[in-house]
Amino acid sequence: MRSRRLVVSAAAIVAAVVGVLPGTAQAADSSAPAVRQVTKQSDPKKVGASHFRTFTSGADKSVRKGPSGVARAAGVAAAGNPDLQVALSATNTGAHSLQLEANVTSADAALEVSISWGDGGPVQKLTASGSALLLPEHTYAEVGEYTIKVGVNDVANNVHIENEVAVVTSGSEFTPYEPTRLLDTREGFRAPKAKVAPYSSARVKIGGYGTIPAGVQAVVLNVTVTNTTSAGHITAFDTGNQRPNASNINFEPGQTVPNLVVVPVGNDGSVDLYNGGWESVDLIADITGYFMPKAANGYTPMDPTRFVDTREGLGANKGQVPGQTSFGTQIAGLRGVPQGVKAVALNVTVTGPKEAGHLIVYPGGGKIPLASNVNFTAGQTVANSVIVPVGADGSINIRNNAWAGADVVVDVVGYYSPAGKGAFMPLSPMRWLDTRDPEGAISGAFGPIAGRGYLAVPFFPEDGAVSAYVLNTTVTNTAGGGFLSVAPDPNTVEQYEKGTAVTPARPGASTLNWTKGKTVPNLVQASGGQNGIVDFWNQGWEKTDLVVDISGYYENPVINP
Repeated sequence: MRSRRLVVSAAAIVAAVVGVLPGTAQAADSSAPAVRQVTKQSDPKKVGASHFRTFTSGADKSVRKGPSGVARAAGVAAAGNPDLQVALSATNTGAHSLQLEANVTSADAALEVSISWGDGGPVQKLTASGSALLLPEHTYAEVGEYTIKVGVNDVANNVHIENEVAVVTSGSEFTPYEPTRLLDTREGFRAPKAKVAPYSSARVKIGGYGTIPAGVQAVVLNVTVTNTTSAGHITAFDTGNQRPNASNINFEPGQTVPNLVVVPVGNDGSVDLYNGGWESVDLIADITGYFMPKAANGYTPMDPTRFVDTREGLGANKGQVPGQTSFGTQIAGLRGVPQGVKAVALNVTVTGPKEAGHLIVYPGGGKIPLASNVNFTAGQTVANSVIVPVGADGSINIRNNAWAGADVVVDVVGYYSPAGKGAFMPLSPMRWLDTRDPEGAISGAFGPIAGRGYLAVPFFPEDGAVSAYVLNTTVTNTAGGGFLSVAPDPNTVEQYEKGTAVTPARPGASTLNWTKGKTVPNLVQASGGQNGIVDFWNQGWEKTDLVVDISGYYENPVINP
């Protein structure tokens, strides 16, 4: 599958701004969008192929069942076709799908082949004549472990053989975990009580800790860097693999910066957190869930939808949340989120805080955890992605752990539920877009995004099974204050190529906020809509550069009739 990447730059049209950008002048700009073509080709299945596995059962595992119950042809011996056997090899081709190689060795005879895929569906029937290589494909409705059974029946020679192979899908589903601290170098919790040295890593054991099972495929962590004395960045990656050319957190001297990461787990069950700064830093990591290749909770993306804004009294009392207090807000059953969801993906923003502190997001009805989600200083507007379990009543709680008031804004970008079909496919984090790089992976994307403009970036536009992308977005070289919005584009690649694309509606939700001269990251689980194109809007009035790293995607099963 070949997928053209397209980047579109557009000056903005007149639109209302609902995001968090206080105190900014606004001026109308009605210039038409300009299209920038790109030539880079990418295949999402090849991108994720490093996580595909092959499962085998050799021909010697074939079990001869003897007479098939059908009379032999005249003159054929009872022990006919003595070499009949079948070797099996199954390889993942997607989150839910695989291809089976059934290599049949046989005398020259008509064969009936039956395949039971292990999911309770109908038995697939094929035919062959003598030795043959059969290549059937199958898509499972749910991820998990299955046993494929293949039978080969030679009616004429009155003999039947069987072989089977156990397989595991490459996609995985989400299990929420009560927000729990896994690492704190300040306290020596599960690490030496010392800062992480420059250009070295802290290792976080995930698999087997608490009730987290061994064999976990990926994990959701809120990682916080603090006690910084120089600029730098943090990269999270799976232990045992090469450190990627990507970053999750960017920081400056004196900053405390959190960011959510969805990161693959190494074969030993661990994740490494690399300090790319020039000086030592302290690191904190809190878990809110993990992914396993078994049926649990699939992901359903949403267009970013505002659920809470204390400035307006949406979803909470109007007015700042007092210090050292919590409020609850209903999630399930509202604004497109169904009942029965187990966890929700949010973008949480604090604005106008009267002093430094942090927010804690936790399930409705639950205890206040020793964890943090958004750290802030007095007067700062800052956002962070959050994935949090939903309480039994469908609500979440948000606590202002500072000692003075702050406003809180919450946008929902997706949810996890037993009915959800999106299975997670982890990738080794890779740089997808960098507007600073004239020779970057995406040609045509060079140069900052103009104030009030956007980039329309196709990811996998020709793969309708991919519903959302796990991205780390970073703005840098910011010429003024602003905020970033991320939303699906309504156009197709063909419409952009033909010049018939319509200007998308300006989003009302914010993903991250910045002030002049700052470099700010945030994770976003971005929906690609119907066309696999994601828009990145510079909602400020001055230009900014944008860096996008991809660390995974969600894929729905496509069941052929």
